[in-house]
Amino acid sequence: MSKKITSRRKFLQNAAALSTFFILPRHVLGGKGFLAPSDRINIGFIGAGHQAIGLRDRFTATDQVEILAVADVYQRKVDEFIKALGEKRGKACKGYGDFREILQRKDIDGVVIATPDHWHAVMAVKAAAAGKDIYCEKPLALSVKESRAMADAAKKYGRVFQTGSMQRSAREFRQGVELVRNGYIGDIKEIKISVGDGPRPFDLAAETLPADLNWEMWLGPNEYVPYNNKLNPYPSASLWAEWRYYKGLGGGFQADWGAHMYDIAQWGLNMDHSGPVEIYPPDGQEHPYLTYVYQNGVVMTQHDTGKKNIEFIGTKGNIVIERGKLETNPSALRDTVISDGQQRVHFSDNHYTDFLSAMRDRSKPVVADAETGHRTSSVCALGNIAYELKRPLKWDPAMENFLNDKEADQLLMRKLKGEWTI
Repeated sequence: MSKKITSRRKFLQNAAALSTFFILPRHVLGGKGFLAPSDRINIGFIGAGHQAIGLRDRFTATDQVEILAVADVYQRKVDEFIKALGEKRGKACKGYGDFREILQRKDIDGVVIATPDHWHAVMAVKAAAAGKDIYCEKPLALSVKESRAMADAAKKYGRVFQTGSMQRSAREFRQGVELVRNGYIGDIKEIKISVGDGPRPFDLAAETLPADLNWEMWLGPNEYVPYNNKLNPYPSASLWAEWRYYKGLGGGFQADWGAHMYDIAQWGLNMDHSGPVEIYPPDGQEHPYLTYVYQNGVVMTQHDTGKKNIEFIGTKGNIVIERGKLETNPSALRDTVISDGQQRVHFSDNHYTDFLSAMRDRSKPVVADAETGHRTSSVCALGNIAYELKRPLKWDPAMENFLNDKEADQLLMRKLKGEWTI
């Protein structure tokens, strides 16, 4: 009996000594892939509509974040956002009616901006100044100078900024762009974009304002337009908000879908820090479509075919890309393996973890940073300026102004009301 007690005592002493040197990793305690709450990134959502709901679910699926706050001018949207989130996460998410309250919180590391386009620039600039990293939906802004202010603010305050151009994290677009950049279809001569036209004048009738919707705050930097349910649908509606189609609130299909497809054109041409030098509105003659010309001679035209896609046309073939689909001519190009010795673009197969990784590393999100988003947003805005003025324009992508056209230069910025100037 004495020997057994001595042996047990010695075993416990040895075990205690070993415990000094062995620290169990978190995944052993919480299962494979487990990330302790203290290691998760705390984010707040600005906007609680359809797009925000999709982003909420995608960020939650990474299992790398805690969503601690959400702000929206429509209280029912805030309530529904938090209720759905509570079914996935136990940690409390607090709701606000004013996004600035989220920016004041020291425990928030970054924000996801998923509001109507007319708010993006103001919110992003204020978020950067408040020390928050930023994921902002596309298009970044309605005007060139607004998106330039966003990119400059991210740089000034050292913030990680990811543009919501998530097509860059999809295989078909990455493969198509690498084929283009490596010359598989020869020299690029033409690009055809199919997205749709620019915005139309506001013409919606006034409707009764819901009691829990702060319309003045929804308008924010904009001049007054009356409330209509199509602009901010009831939370239970399946309708996507139609503010995007009206001038001053959105940029029409030209910006809404153009921010996706012009983005891929810029990527394929390696123009993420530049842009076209000439823009021609449709004239029914020499330029039947909205036309952009790049310094290297590539011509890009916008066709409204009803599809949302992009076609690169080269001297040896062509490539058509849309979501979930890649067509090549010659057909064998579709499955070509791009080797490490060739031109490669940044690999991202998850736009959201790409952003979170950059936050952890304090690095620039290579796939779609603020400057990239600004340049794509600018292409959309330049086309809408050409639509409005109905005349050819010459653009300097380095100086970011028009050549000898003061009237066009005035449209590079829009008036922001009162306290919301940036």
